Amino acid sequence: MDWSFLPAWPPQVDGFVLFGLLMLAGLLGGELAHRSGVLPRITGFIVIGFLLGPSAGGLISYEMLDAAQVFVDVALGLILFQLGRLLDLPLAWRERSLLAAAVAEGGLTFAAIFVVLLQFDIAPMQAAVAAAIGISSSPAVVLLVVRELGAKGPLTERSLMLVAMNNILSFIAYTALLPFIHYAHDAEWQIAIFEPLYVLCVSVLVALGFAWVLLRVAQLLPKEETTQFALLIGMIVGTVGVAKLVNGSMLLSLLALGLLTRNLDRRKHVLPVDFGSGGEVFFVLLFVVAGARLHLEDLASAGFAAVAFVLARFVGKSTGVLVLMRGSLDLRQSALMGLTLVPMAGMAIGLTQMTSARYPEFAATLSAIVLGAIVILETVGPVVTEFALKRSGEVAAAPPREAALMVQDDAPAADMASTDAPADDAPPAASACDDGAPPARD
Repeated sequence: MDWSFLPAWPPQVDGFVLFGLLMLAGLLGGELAHRSGVLPRITGFIVIGFLLGPSAGGLISYEMLDAAQVFVDVALGLILFQLGRLLDLPLAWRERSLLAAAVAEGGLTFAAIFVVLLQFDIAPMQAAVAAAIGISSSPAVVLLVVRELGAKGPLTERSLMLVAMNNILSFIAYTALLPFIHYAHDAEWQIAIFEPLYVLCVSVLVALGFAWVLLRVAQLLPKEETTQFALLIGMIVGTVGVAKLVNGSMLLSLLALGLLTRNLDRRKHVLPVDFGSGGEVFFVLLFVVAGARLHLEDLASAGFAAVAFVLARFVGKSTGVLVLMRGSLDLRQSALMGLTLVPMAGMAIGLTQMTSARYPEFAATLSAIVLGAIVILETVGPVVTEFALKRSGEVAAAPPREAALMVQDDAPAADMASTDAPADDAPPAASACDDGAPPARD
């Protein structure tokens, strides 16, 4: 008898089943964390992903994680686009202390990590690349903790802008080091010079092209939230695809897309759009996959070097903020802002993988240190970010469980214009939402 009508055994998990399993597991983990009263939902997403992932329970395989990458890319696209929308360049230029703090804490972070790693006999070039990567912060963790708590106020807005600047500075520092990496590996001088310039320029050009299309189409379409929601999703997904197609940086293109649409849209054709309902699905998957990709062996292989990386990074970021934000925030607020910069993931792993793909032997030690540090920072990052926001006084006594995830274009200007205003009078910063889920495993 022909039994071909029966399903194959063992059954193959397709994308639909995987999507449902990850969503269900993430929601359960997030709810358990929320009910603890001390942990943000993000921690629950990450922990449940780790427990189900290849390093622990093994219920989620590497092949399944690769299949889920499309959801991760969309989630990162939404987050980085929204983060870029927070960067009001005229306002940032007027807020000189914020620009100075971003450059100072970036420079101090680089110096601290570089010097510390040299003490562990790490090669100077590897230490420099790790230090450049360490400048970055995780926008996904910060933005989604802000959203969950409903935080709003000057500290929240400055923290979000600093996170965006951190990622831009990290990419610039990494790009500046690429010629030296190529030279150290006897690459032709044309490759050493033109490849970094190509990646930087093509990524910005992709963002510029999609920003131009987005603003022109938004001008023609009705100013309705549902219409513009579909438009933004289409532009974000298109940017992801084209950036990958031309071998640019997806992360930089998405961040630049948000920045350009914010600062070129002088007539406000692009409305603040609520990503809460549609985006929630992708954000849950983002952090479940992030947890599943964590590997304790990375931390074990890097040893104390990864721990030293984490401590040096924290000292560099906190010192820069403490010294240069005193004109806008008091000492306590400046210290709390330093805590919001602790999370690190998406940009860091993206840059590490770029290095590993080109020079795997050179990146072996580098990857172990950075990925080991991410194991620590992805674990403690959401917790310390929630602690900082709660202690800042910018979280309502009873934060809404489902705060709207909005792109508020005028929120930073209003908040920073009056740093002494009570948090309740500030525009909703929670509405603005790896890195930070890691891409494919090295």
